[in-house]
Amino acid sequence: MQIDIGRQLGAVTRGVSAREHEGKPVQVVMIAQTYSTPAEDLWEAITTADRLPRWLLPITGDLRLGGRYQLQGNAGGKILICQPPKHLYVTWEYGGEIMWVDARVEAVTPHSARLTVEHISPVNDHWKKFGPGATGVGWDLMILGLGTHLETGSTTVSEEGMKWMMSEDGKSFVRQSSDLWRVAAIAGGADPDAAKAAADRTTAAFTGS
Repeated sequence: MQIDIGRQLGAVTRGVSAREHEGKPVQVVMIAQTYSTPAEDLWEAITTADRLPRWLLPITGDLRLGGRYQLQGNAGGKILICQPPKHLYVTWEYGGEIMWVDARVEAVTPHSARLTVEHISPVNDHWKKFGPGATGVGWDLMILGLGTHLETGSTTVSEEGMKWMMSEDGKSFVRQSSDLWRVAAIAGGADPDAAKAAADRTTAAFTGS
């Protein structure tokens, strides 16, 4: 994979905020990017069993409102809102934790659309250790894969991406993404020293350093 790291990371909007969800305190990681494809195509790429494996992971389940999904070797959950081609809201269940993902697709022009994702997490030991980075870097990698698929039409982005992650370019992407999430955390009210320590732990976890 040939990736212009600076261009990709610069094309993304990031945010971190605290709020209440279902009566409990949560932290919200927001990520957004505009793609050169119609809203309907972007929606299909992020919601169908045919397209998801091309850039993310194979998915199984009852992929309709009220059904459950399972990403191979990763998160699963329940589909709570499904309003094509605009709004998908699901639980994100992984490692014994229940989180939520709220994804919205907005047409920018007839030939471009913006994806905005909010990943809503309970305040727990994992968040205190890694801050928004563990979730945020993961989403940076996911929307990079999505963009590569949309731009090239490749059906093997997922496999190529796993190899690329272990390359020097891949590790550089992770380090820069982690630092950008540090900046977003501070902008969202985090203590700068705590945000840096969390970012360092995130970078080490992703790169194996």
